[in-house]
Amino acid sequence: MTNIRALVLDANQRSALAATRSLGAQGIWVMTADESLETLAGASRFSLDKGVYASPYTKPSNFFDDILKIVSEKQINFLLPVTEASTYVILENRDKLPKGLILPFSKAESIEHLANKNRLFQLAQSLGLPTPHTQYIESIEQAQKALSDITEYPIVLKPFKSRILTDREIISTTVIIAHSRAEAEEALKRRYFRDYPFMIQSYIKGEGQGLFALYSQGSPVCHFSHRRLREKPPSGGVSVLCESKEVDTRMKQISDTLLHHANWNGVAMVEFKVADDGTPYLMEINPRFWGSLQLAIDSGVDFPYLLLTSFVNGETTPVNSFVVGQKMRWLLGDLDRLYLVLKSPAHQYSAGRKLVELLRFFLPNGKTKHEVNRLSDFKPFIFELKKYLRDLRS
Repeated sequence: MTNIRALVLDANQRSALAATRSLGAQGIWVMTADESLETLAGASRFSLDKGVYASPYTKPSNFFDDILKIVSEKQINFLLPVTEASTYVILENRDKLPKGLILPFSKAESIEHLANKNRLFQLAQSLGLPTPHTQYIESIEQAQKALSDITEYPIVLKPFKSRILTDREIISTTVIIAHSRAEAEEALKRRYFRDYPFMIQSYIKGEGQGLFALYSQGSPVCHFSHRRLREKPPSGGVSVLCESKEVDTRMKQISDTLLHHANWNGVAMVEFKVADDGTPYLMEINPRFWGSLQLAIDSGVDFPYLLLTSFVNGETTPVNSFVVGQKMRWLLGDLDRLYLVLKSPAHQYSAGRKLVELLRFFLPNGKTKHEVNRLSDFKPFIFELKKYLRDLRS
């Protein structure tokens, strides 16, 4: 692998830091890049060079030109975007990439099967997999008619894609949970509902869970799963303390059915809502790395390196087990969560509950590793801490 020169994009993401550390620890030459020169992953000792590019959101064409320039000047032969925005722009222009550059993603048709949520749910329903009741909407007139027949709320309005790429920009979309017809009609004023296809789905009450996988030419290489122990905000959001757990058999079956059918090649994050009766309902599939990537690596599933070897060699050694019960903590995110808990009103958190949360923050959490601050690679934490303090002052 000494001839691999990897470029990791979106270097301010913690998943980019995890990928940089993973590949660098295996002796891969790694360069990081983002919209600014100084970044989280760029502070890692494994980042041997740094680059800057235009925003993929507001200047997608300029962004892609910048990537081509970096690839050419630095002789990059492995390109790894980690956010939806950068991934979609590059995939849209993949036929313009230089020959020999490895982009570790499936073919366009396979990606469209999964990233286009309308197509994904149509596929899942045709395969008899558990999904919410779904209506496919092509126009506002059709949406209005559908709403006039709905009597039970809340409902879910789901755009056909998380990010919609146009000639001039990327439109970020949001899934809307409407608790009344008035809320649903207000949501329809948004551009991505007004001008693009979407779905109206029944609301599934339950717990959000996910399964993470790497596939090579339609066959599974490894699976991984975790549960969130603490989130920011506390009501639900990004994980600040999570723990590896055994892969759910039913979720694995559903994921494997969809990924095999799409002849998937690369990583995938399959999201579910598990109802009270235990049924895992499909929510979406994202063809990219996830925020808690470092936990999988710590647990023995080195997704970035496995992904690289599967595309460079055409295959890689499957991973059939990992450490269950391994915890990972994002320290500054957990600190933010504690602040939100302590300042919350008494009807949300009593004084006793706040004391418990305070103690939990400082007490050991078993076999826990920190996501960013690591003695073997400490500069990313220094970078993150400085930015954190600057943001507090602003």
